[in-house]
Amino acid sequence: MKKITTALGILFFASTFCYGQYNGLTDMSKSKMAKMVNTPIGSVHWTGGFWNNRFQVLNQTSIWDMWNTWNDPNVSHGFRNFEIAAGDVEGAHKGPPFHDGDMYKWLEACATAYAITKDKKLDQLMDKFIDAVARSQRADGYIHTPVIIEERKKNAESHSKDNTVIGIEIGKDQKNAFASRLNFETYNLGHLITAGIIHKRATGKDNLFKCSVKAADFLYNFLKNDRDELARNAICPSHYMGAFEMYRMTGNKKYMELGEELIAIRDSVKNGEDHNQDRIPFRQQYEAMGHAVRANYLYAGVADLYAETGEEQLYKNLSSIWDDIAEHKIYITGGCGALYDGVSPDGTTYNQPYIQQIHQAYGRQFQLPNETSHNETCAQIGELLYSWRLLETTGDAKYAEMVENELYNGILPGISLDGTKYFYTQALRKNKDFPYVMRWPKERQKYISCFCCPPNTLRTLIQAQEYAYSVNKEGSELYVNLYGENKLKTKNLDIEQLTEYPFEGDVKLIINKAKGLKAVKMRIPEWCQESVNEIISNSTITNKRGKTIAKPNVMLENGYLTFQHNYQAGDIIKISMPMQVKLIESNPLVEENKNQIAVKRGPIVYCLEGNDIEGKADIDDIQIPADVNFKTVKQTIDGHTFTALEGKVELAQSKAWNNRQLYRELKNNNKQITVRLIPYYAWGNRGNQDMTVWMNVRK
Repeated sequence: MKKITTALGILFFASTFCYGQYNGLTDMSKSKMAKMVNTPIGSVHWTGGFWNNRFQVLNQTSIWDMWNTWNDPNVSHGFRNFEIAAGDVEGAHKGPPFHDGDMYKWLEACATAYAITKDKKLDQLMDKFIDAVARSQRADGYIHTPVIIEERKKNAESHSKDNTVIGIEIGKDQKNAFASRLNFETYNLGHLITAGIIHKRATGKDNLFKCSVKAADFLYNFLKNDRDELARNAICPSHYMGAFEMYRMTGNKKYMELGEELIAIRDSVKNGEDHNQDRIPFRQQYEAMGHAVRANYLYAGVADLYAETGEEQLYKNLSSIWDDIAEHKIYITGGCGALYDGVSPDGTTYNQPYIQQIHQAYGRQFQLPNETSHNETCAQIGELLYSWRLLETTGDAKYAEMVENELYNGILPGISLDGTKYFYTQALRKNKDFPYVMRWPKERQKYISCFCCPPNTLRTLIQAQEYAYSVNKEGSELYVNLYGENKLKTKNLDIEQLTEYPFEGDVKLIINKAKGLKAVKMRIPEWCQESVNEIISNSTITNKRGKTIAKPNVMLENGYLTFQHNYQAGDIIKISMPMQVKLIESNPLVEENKNQIAVKRGPIVYCLEGNDIEGKADIDDIQIPADVNFKTVKQTIDGHTFTALEGKVELAQSKAWNNRQLYRELKNNNKQITVRLIPYYAWGNRGNQDMTVWMNVRK
């Protein structure tokens, strides 16, 4: 590959301030297909309730606890790798090749928290890490600490001559640039680009952004010099999203070209595979396939491309794939990538050496095991990023529904309630008698050898408030996407939201300032849409004197209840969404869930843990009557208070199974006992015990 060089122009930086004015997580203010735009980073902060409790733990504990992990070379070697690459200390690279990208995700979480807290200590910590990044980065923008460390030793740039390795094993050669796409260089660069943009929007500083620009320029020049090789090195393609957001940040069309071409060159990959979604051209794909993290990152990147170009074919692909996931391949919790290991039956052979193995895979439709589910948290995060981009370009609340489900039930379970331990995978069932050990433990850990999920979980949850609201491009319409006690304050808006959501359905919006605001669109979740007429009839708008305003024009459109009104300071909107316990059944084609139900209340999926069964009966012997009457009770675990559900159920058997016994005669016990269900996100915080989301039902 030709030597890659880069140049930073004065005009380039000047354009930043024109195109980055909205400063949200994604800035679609000039995107062709965008129907809504993020509010600026830091303009929303939680003021109480559920999400404020979580934010405080993440900000005060998780960020710093994770830094201690990164900063201890006896544990992760994450920061030490940058210190060695920068020349501060001697040593060798240790740890997986994607640790660089994981640290960039952690820094993005720090930047988002800083936008709200303005914590000087956090700012100083970020600067410390950014300084090491800047001094580790090559002049041409390339940075990958395993390679930079080797180049420093040899005092020469490197490039592998054998870069044909494919499969699921981490690249054997980590000392030469682009020796294997499984060294995750483009993935790391993509997260660097995104982190630099978010850091600049959150802090106003450009010290990391300069590194991001150099990284984007490196990819652009790589594309121009050796597009075939770059095509081979697309894995977990965070750099697609990074390229498009760099275009939005700067207005420089070469980054738009970069994003377009990064996706286009996938079609030129020879001997592609479903594992990496490159066996067939993207525009021929209509079903979710392969490695779920790689898939969802790809779909999010293509959604960015659609937002900018409006190409109808891309939307056909994106909407069809999203529907395939939502209708056939996602868990009730939002879990994505059901299978630890699968085999693609498409485009392959049954000659054993050439069968395509797929790790953490989207399986076939309705293939959703519970005890052995994989559900890497990063896959759920990818689904959120994918859905958010489709929400912004369509205005359809079904995508916001997915975002909410992922936050509460797909991502939040990935971190302990005290903010210090993490899951890599998320099972929907845990049984102490399960006869073999899964690759990843069903207990959260402080440090996981594959540490990609913890910082990704941290940055996503600490950014939850950034998904709460969006506005149309003209600023005349406000979309309320997520509910939680918060305050929104921008140049034109000052709005408070009061609610005990997600455990109660009453929401109050207090308008303190509403320059040019003509409509407020409040999302009506799917779990209460059958009550929409009741919600409309009970909703009110009052003015600052407490007088009810004549019923405004209210209508349900694309899942949003629209209140059209010329808003003024003092106006108050109130809605009440009936929140009832619901028993959920799955399609009978999901074999493992036959004659079983899950329990939801509002947006929360519940589960049953062994400690919450009267008499410590086995979870397999519990039968939920179809007419069960669950009552709400308050419960606190590790300082987090939530609504639990308590009710009388039936105990089908009282005799334990013998593990050498495959079948036995059914005998009814006909005994009633009390159980308590807790939110799925809260399981696993009280020691090692059995758990299940799906429970036997007595109809």
